Amino acid sequence: MSEELTLPIILPVGAILFEVLFLITAIPIEATVLHKWLKFDKKTSTFYAICTNVFSSVIGWLIFFSIEPILAIEIKSQLINYVLFNKLKDPSIQTMIVFTSSAIFFGTFLVKFLLLKLLMIFLNEAKKQEQTTVMTGQERAAYLNINKVQNNQLVLATLVANSLSYSAITALLLIRSL
Repeated sequence: MSEELTLPIILPVGAILFEVLFLITAIPIEATVLHKWLKFDKKTSTFYAICTNVFSSVIGWLIFFSIEPILAIEIKSQLINYVLFNKLKDPSIQTMIVFTSSAIFFGTFLVKFLLLKLLMIFLNEAKKQEQTTVMTGQERAAYLNINKVQNNQLVLATLVANSLSYSAITALLLIRSL
């Protein structure tokens, strides 16, 4: 009797494989940018790139699965058709895709920046606890100026890394649609 009440499970293997491909593409690109721009060693920049990309992917899919049930039937049908079968029936939906993609880009950038900042703070806190020294007023001012420059570099590096990885992913999506 319980067999009659269960829903069939549809596993979007294509979407899962493309997500893995996107991660495999984005992580080395972003790790290279973090290595070059922020002067991290390769191991640290790879760790940060993996953390930010996997976390932002999980957040993205959670947002997708929470928004999908409240969408209009036409949009939901188009979305499911695209995710499962890589086909768009209605060409007028392309404008909405461009706006949604832009919002996703900036949302991903924000998530990656905040996560990278948090990781750097938490990992640097462990080092700071080992080196507890008393700073003078001039040392504290110099530290704050260095911190401000590092924040600007972090924003720029995250933006460049996200832009390059999204460009590579867009190229993969264009190849996929051919």
